Amino acid sequence: MADGPLYGWQEPPIQIAPPSVSTAGQEAIDLARKAGLQLDPWQQHVLRVGMAEKADGSWAAFEVAVNVPRQNGKGAIIEARELWGLFIGGEELILHSAHEFKTAKHSFRRIERLIRGCPDLHKRVKQYRQTVGEEWIELHSGALLRFIARSKGSGRGFSGWSNMLDEDMILGDNEMDALLPTMAAIDNPQIWYLGSSGIGAPSVQLGRLRRRALAAIEAGVPDPSLAYMEWSADLHVDECSKDCDKHDDAGSDEAVLKSNPAVGYRLTLAKVANERATLSKEGYARERLGEGEYPSDEADTWQVIAEEVWRALAAFNADPDGAVAFALDTTPERSHTAIVAAFRWEGGTHVEVVEHRPGTGWVKERARELTTKWGPRCWVVDPGSPAGSLIGELTDALKVDPDAEEEEEEPRLLAPIVQTKTRDVVHACSQFYDAVVEGTLTHRDDAQMASALAGAQTRPLGDAWAWARRIVSVDISPLVAATLAKWGLTAEVEEPEEEAEPWAMYG
Repeated sequence: MADGPLYGWQEPPIQIAPPSVSTAGQEAIDLARKAGLQLDPWQQHVLRVGMAEKADGSWAAFEVAVNVPRQNGKGAIIEARELWGLFIGGEELILHSAHEFKTAKHSFRRIERLIRGCPDLHKRVKQYRQTVGEEWIELHSGALLRFIARSKGSGRGFSGWSNMLDEDMILGDNEMDALLPTMAAIDNPQIWYLGSSGIGAPSVQLGRLRRRALAAIEAGVPDPSLAYMEWSADLHVDECSKDCDKHDDAGSDEAVLKSNPAVGYRLTLAKVANERATLSKEGYARERLGEGEYPSDEADTWQVIAEEVWRALAAFNADPDGAVAFALDTTPERSHTAIVAAFRWEGGTHVEVVEHRPGTGWVKERARELTTKWGPRCWVVDPGSPAGSLIGELTDALKVDPDAEEEEEEPRLLAPIVQTKTRDVVHACSQFYDAVVEGTLTHRDDAQMASALAGAQTRPLGDAWAWARRIVSVDISPLVAATLAKWGLTAEVEEPEEEAEPWAMYG
């Protein structure tokens, strides 16, 4: 054992970058230090490589990807790059996005503290804007650093000089389609992807970047526009012999040092040993050693219903032919909620995503709007799911007079709320699947529904099955809501009893 502290690899085992003649990375490192942010050598290395320049001063890499296990300090890299863009680089708009709103908000608070703590920087700030969904830092020069949660349309309308995509292991085509075109009109744009190892279907864009990097390394030529840096262990596989020295032992300190550059700075081998003793074998390999699951554009998705089958059922001109049923579902983390409508159309059933938005605070108002407009035969909610907690709000939304004080009698609702039982969920899933197979279900080809189906699998429920998320980051709430809404078209709905006339009046 070597004397003194042990440090993780400060340069990544996997790296590719375009040719360059200079770098603005040192300016970012020096400015970060002025703001009180002392960067580790590996973080400085990332900035120097990612901010390398061509002879004409433009970025050598249009895309910069950093793949490193959690808790190593990638957030400091983002902060240093954003500080440079605001105060040195003259970038008029920097978009910082994360998969979840809470992550974006946390990042806003971190960089706000850095700027406020440095008088030379703070005096150049015109406004720190911090309201729900409206977080930004604006300089007197007009430069703007804006924080958003990613969605299909969250980046549209903003022409970012640089896009900082945090949590890039949860980044798919919808988000890229919204964000990337915003940079087309910028002379010297740059996009940064930062996150940890791939987690399967949601890691669509990260998988593409990694394949490009590995292909360039194998060919021995740099990718012309991508700088990719990954800290990960290359673990033994089943085919390895006992004396294999080409792969890493998952239980070794060497594997930890290779995949965690922050060891010796904010991580210790002792803490990692505790993780190894507690986490599953697969979880430890993924979260600490960087062994990720990287999908191709088609592989490992659409496990229950084939994509070509689903796409063939798309219909864009469907109109309700009779009653409409609504259903809602939310993710276990309550990060997103979906409302889906189902109605009869051309002898079959049509489903459409009505809303799919972050959080749950908007559900009550939107539910009343939809009910007032469409007069649905029912709303469907699974009380045993995370959406079960919204039944009270939904009930309040559907009251005839939601502002009136409650009377002794139960208030009348604008539409019944059907709460499913386990057997109902089973029947709903079976009916949905059968309708797809038989071609009697159509849809509007909503991207949210397609993403849900691409990342969904099934879980046993008695002798049948129900929908399940393959991994925690897959949002199948649109699919679950669609399944329940379709079932709601034929579900038994308890009609309100009419008030009977009394047999006699007693004075």
